[in-house]
Amino acid sequence: MSYSSDSALKTQNPGLFKGIALFTPGGDLVYCIDPHKQSRWHLQLCSVLQEMLGLVEPPHFLLPCYTATIDRWLDPKTQQIQISAEACPRVLSHQALLNAIFAMEDLVWEADPRQKELCDPLVLASYRQQFPQLWEEHDLVVRLQAEPHSYSLESRHTALSWSPQKLDPPSQGYVLRLFIAGHNSATERILQNLHQLLEKSLQQPYTLKVVDIYKHPEQAEADQVAATPTLVKVWPKPVRRIAGNLEDAAKILQMLSTS
Repeated sequence: MSYSSDSALKTQNPGLFKGIALFTPGGDLVYCIDPHKQSRWHLQLCSVLQEMLGLVEPPHFLLPCYTATIDRWLDPKTQQIQISAEACPRVLSHQALLNAIFAMEDLVWEADPRQKELCDPLVLASYRQQFPQLWEEHDLVVRLQAEPHSYSLESRHTALSWSPQKLDPPSQGYVLRLFIAGHNSATERILQNLHQLLEKSLQQPYTLKVVDIYKHPEQAEADQVAATPTLVKVWPKPVRRIAGNLEDAAKILQMLSTS
């Protein structure tokens, strides 16, 4: 389904792009935003999951069942921006998160009816023993980024917004953790604002991990987090924290630039 873009939406995200998001059964998310619309990123997203979670092979079986796609395009007849957004039925419950990562204002995603027949629950369950990590919850929201002119499927010059363990710390880019107390509309707004700020301001790859203190109190204790929301810059050193008001962009950028 296509949606005409209103003025508020144009102000928030004026660019044209295609976006792809791939979820896991456990709720982790990897995604890509391609303003050049030159590549299909499905296979790369599967490869990211493989290396991040230590899978035996890329989980291609997720693609028909856990994918969402968005296309923001210019209608040549009306010269107005249109938005097409479709999601597999299994991920429609994540619309608020999808709107946050793609900077959309309360966009209603359409269910992709073509995928329902390809997602037999018994077939999906048969993969659980081989890929148990996919059914675990890691609170990951990871963007796959590409350097300019590196958009072909065969390119090996893709810069990822996550860092394999085998890389030395200087190669990791920024590692950030956002500590929250449950998921709600305020959390989604904070996440959306953070993603917009980081995409505009950082020239390096980054990882932003969302940590619910109710589910992972040990992580909050390890990072010395006593209040929510709290944004922690884990890398590059030194470690820095901002608690409470995360709407002050200048304060966040100052924290990120501290070395």
